[in-house]
Amino acid sequence: MTGRVPASGTVHWVGAGLSTGSGTAALCASAGRVLLWHRTADRAAEALAGLGLTGRAEPRALTPGALAAALEPGDTVVSMLPAPEHAGLLAACVRAGAHFACSSYVSPELAQQVPAARAAGVVVLTEAGLDPGIDHLFAHSLIGRARARIGEHTPAAYRLTSYCGGVPAVPNAFRYRFSWAPLGVLNALRSPARYLEDGVEATAERPWEATRPLVLGGETFEAYPNRDSVPFLAQYDLPAAWTPRTFVRGTLRLDGWLKAWQPVFEELTAGDDERIAALARELAAAHPTTGADRDRVVLSVSLEVDTGAGRPWTGAYLLDATGDAEESAMARCVSRPLALGVRHILDGSLPAGLHRAAETAQRADRWLAELAGEGLEFRLTLGQ
Repeated sequence: MTGRVPASGTVHWVGAGLSTGSGTAALCASAGRVLLWHRTADRAAEALAGLGLTGRAEPRALTPGALAAALEPGDTVVSMLPAPEHAGLLAACVRAGAHFACSSYVSPELAQQVPAARAAGVVVLTEAGLDPGIDHLFAHSLIGRARARIGEHTPAAYRLTSYCGGVPAVPNAFRYRFSWAPLGVLNALRSPARYLEDGVEATAERPWEATRPLVLGGETFEAYPNRDSVPFLAQYDLPAAWTPRTFVRGTLRLDGWLKAWQPVFEELTAGDDERIAALARELAAAHPTTGADRDRVVLSVSLEVDTGAGRPWTGAYLLDATGDAEESAMARCVSRPLALGVRHILDGSLPAGLHRAAETAQRADRWLAELAGEGLEFRLTLGQ
């Protein structure tokens, strides 16, 4: 099959964890039919009630084989399950001729299925949440603006940084509150970070040891590189005439986090997998999130391009969102762009094959305009 399977208008939203929010409601307003799949039908119904969507979406029990049996050609599956489970869902989508969307990075297991998905006319939308997701939109938009101002073939040096973090809206002694799985947070810290600094590739075996202060809007945060930034040089498609001086994608934390987490870092350095899993459970119990807590999401993407002929061109996006009684900031910032991407599957504007949010400046600006129109607030600051 060389064409794209037309979208049916039926969306299967799979999972109702911490990142499921008002994006689901937006889909209920635009999709022909939305089914929410959770551990049991009762749990799914409870989640819908919590989202104010009782009667607007249908609860379903995510029992083995049930979702695959329900899929029809042209349906869209939105996976909010842990990243290791995406590949199995995508395989079911390819077999059924259904489209697939998630907010996670492209894993090798997902990537190896992309040729089959493209041949089946299936859209595979990934990296369409907050980070990854909105960060990509910000980066592509800034790069497009700088390219238009400076020129594709003008030699220049650039510095691009992208930092994102979920933090407590009211700082606590731990300087953090878990907005996603504690084990995932710890394992991310156990993964070496690769990035560019002063034009040279650098690796931080223990990412927290590369923590630096970062001032945003007069407030000091702590930021450190996260995982492997280097592949995003190609993904962001910066002009070949521009030379990277600094290129870092990383994590942002409240000021004082490094000191508050020293006992955790000691465990991460010495512990094995079993001990780290136990530590994750202990930290979750010691620092629970209550219904009265409010979270905060801060995302900063900045670009500086210097031609050496005067003041450099600068641009920066800043998103600073706080949760409320109806929805956490994390759920809002993950679910809304993901739902927007699904709507682009439904309207036929995404061809078959792999997509990472919006991958050009033009499409990124369109997504950002749509998100702003739906009430997601962020600020763009341009220098020269």
